[in-house]
Amino acid sequence: MKLTPLLCGTAAAATLLWANAANAELYQFAISGDYSATWQLDTDKAPTAVYPGVSFYYLGVGGLFPDSTWGTADIYFRNSSQGGGLFIVDSGPNSPLVLSSGPQLYSGSEADFDFVVGTHVLTEAMGPGSYTLTISAVPEPATYGMMLAGLGLVGVALRRRQS
Repeated sequence: MKLTPLLCGTAAAATLLWANAANAELYQFAISGDYSATWQLDTDKAPTAVYPGVSFYYLGVGGLFPDSTWGTADIYFRNSSQGGGLFIVDSGPNSPLVLSSGPQLYSGSEADFDFVVGTHVLTEAMGPGSYTLTISAVPEPATYGMMLAGLGLVGVALRRRQS
């Protein structure tokens, strides 16, 4: 019967339509070295403030920030003209946890940016210290859905070949 190819085609089309609806850009950040922390940022959420040609920042970012009063931090991303890198500041008493210089961690403008995925070497801006920052894109749930649907289609095709 020709019903199986029709069902497979319908399932594939539905999966693609479902995947196109997702558009969030979630990034995972992990800093190590003289200070270690991890957090995620969703770039669908606009930064708290943008200073064109200088920096942008997010306030009250949740994550694992040792020595942070409330477990949140304010994250400042600086333009290369300002020394690049990032600042991590305790949201509570507004005390610095990391003040680093290094490469600019985003491409584009401060108002319309994409984070540069990869590993970046940073140095302390106010004294000795070194850090390694890793930025990675977090796969969206739709990506996993497409992968599972694809595996299901492969399974159906293999089973059909064996019969």
